[in-house]
Amino acid sequence: MTTTVTVIVHGMHCGSCALLIDDALEDLPGVIAASTSRKQGVTVVDLDTARTTPNEVVATITELGYPAALASDLRG
Repeated sequence: MTTTVTVIVHGMHCGSCALLIDDALEDLPGVIAASTSRKQGVTVVDLDTARTTPNEVVATITELGYPAALASDLRG
């Protein structure tokens, strides 16, 4: 099943930070596309949840040194 998830990302300082995140996510097996906006502080990811979970996306971003959380988790 494919889905689109939005991840809130903190700590990005420049466009290179966003590119680093996109590159790392695109290496995950289930990620179809990733688009990170430093200005908005979000990453939008299209993924095949049978191959990669939203939590794996968050973990990948966090491992890069950028605290991250699923936007759906923050809505309460």
